Amino acid sequence: MPDVITRSEPAATVISRLATRVREARKAQGLPRRALSERSGVSPRYLAQLEAGEGNISIALLQRVSDALDVKIEHLLSESAPWDMEVQRVAMLYRHAPQDVQQQVRALLAPQNPAVLRAGRICLIGLRGAGKSTLGKLAGEALRLPFVELNNEIESHTGMPLSEVMAFYGQDGYRGLEAEAVARIVERHDRMILAVAGGLVAEERTYAQVLERFHTVWLRTSPAEHMLRVRAQGDLRPMKGNPEAMEQLKALLRTRTPLYERAEAQVDTSNRTVPASLNDLMKVIASKRFLDVPAA
Repeated sequence: MPDVITRSEPAATVISRLATRVREARKAQGLPRRALSERSGVSPRYLAQLEAGEGNISIALLQRVSDALDVKIEHLLSESAPWDMEVQRVAMLYRHAPQDVQQQVRALLAPQNPAVLRAGRICLIGLRGAGKSTLGKLAGEALRLPFVELNNEIESHTGMPLSEVMAFYGQDGYRGLEAEAVARIVERHDRMILAVAGGLVAEERTYAQVLERFHTVWLRTSPAEHMLRVRAQGDLRPMKGNPEAMEQLKALLRTRTPLYERAEAQVDTSNRTVPASLNDLMKVIASKRFLDVPAA
């Protein structure tokens, strides 16, 4: 660490520098002088003198001020401190920022090579019945990667089944939980396969996060197969009491197709067996080198 004060440095220079740095550190935190006084136990009048370069503060009182500002005392005095002071202020602002702001800061500071941001993470998108759960689980086992279904992550986090989550939080609340779940998964896993609900792509911010942090594969099939597979899973809701369900499904697919097409790759599971579709997915992962880690 550099000397806090050089032997040849005039006292007036040290006092002036100290005044400037205390004043700047206080303003960076948006602290009124009275608030700093309450934090440090140093009177507002004495702080005013200190910031004006008129105070001859003792080391004991200066330590109180530096503690209250969350700044090291040597950074208030050292000749080489301006850059360090800025780092200290930024660190302090980050520590006290809301979680969503911290996440934005991390995203800005992360490597900007898209391949680096996504490397090792694969996300399967598409309408329900395309095969995301089945193929995701099998691909995860074959590649020895964790497989996570986003809805299961939400259920685990909230401690409720999805039906209760929707009833309790509503559609908007669910979409917020969905975005938070994606962020948690990114923090937790560097290499994994994720399957998300078909409607996630309609949430612009959440989908942008997925596209940024995952290699995306659109699993697609025909509307008829979508419907058959959902019914085969024991869910008769798409057709029950709704003779226009197929037309609605086709309309939904037309609406979402431009969003799904933003994926890096596609796998068509129409009229394909599960082993054949799994083979197609594995070929895409290998040919696109989704699991490679490129240089930053």
